[in-house]
Amino acid sequence: MSDTVIELKKAVKQLQTAVNDQEIIAILSTLKQKQITEVILRESKIGLAVGKLRQHASKPVADLAKEIVKHWKTAVEKAKTKPAGSANAAADKKTTNSATTPVTPSGNSANAAVRTAKGDGVTGKTGDKTRDKCVEIIYDALAIDATAPIETVSQKAHEIEKCVLNNMKGVTPEYKAKIRSLFVNLKDKSNPSLRASIVEGSLSPEKFSKMTSQEMASEERKAADEQIQKDNFFKSLSAAEKQAETDAFQCSRCKQVSYKPLWCPLSQR
Repeated sequence: MSDTVIELKKAVKQLQTAVNDQEIIAILSTLKQKQITEVILRESKIGLAVGKLRQHASKPVADLAKEIVKHWKTAVEKAKTKPAGSANAAADKKTTNSATTPVTPSGNSANAAVRTAKGDGVTGKTGDKTRDKCVEIIYDALAIDATAPIETVSQKAHEIEKCVLNNMKGVTPEYKAKIRSLFVNLKDKSNPSLRASIVEGSLSPEKFSKMTSQEMASEERKAADEQIQKDNFFKSLSAAEKQAETDAFQCSRCKQVSYKPLWCPLSQR
């Protein structure tokens, strides 16, 4: 295990135990200067730790985490596009240096670096054309902003598809509808924590395959839905109260009481 990996593993623990935003930002600022490769990301798990922070309640923390993930992702993708080393030592050195030099991504390069099953050379291994296609679209959704190795993302995509197949008792219309629902929620760019939790293993494919759209929603979406429900509830109360006030009736004795009080002193005598 390299010194860089050991150092990054320590950084993962520091992020997990950080007590305030300033401490997290200080750690992230140090990580931003690191030269990252796919091997280092895989062995240290630092990509998953930083990826989680993109949904942090603090905007400065979330923004910095997003910037670092894009930065690392571009560096890894750039390294993949470099040709294999030649026999010339000078050329090898130049290629290695170019592959490990961090590059600040522009808008166009960030879009070009989006991972897909086709781009990563991933295909379904089920032997069924429909199932293989479903594996590939689940991979596409999981890999949108992933820094995890191809093998890890591919394994998760296959496991999710297999769970849905078992739950729906085969390639049925219900199977296709469920795959579509999972895909739509997974690819939601405002919900990176859902993708990260699956790739890192904190959310199992079996549990994920049974989740509803409401359960898969981002925390921001859940909060918005909850607020809508509260607003609708209070609106319904207001409407009911207004109806009670306008639905007047007369007491059989005093002839003066509206519906809202619901009782008349004279009628109790």
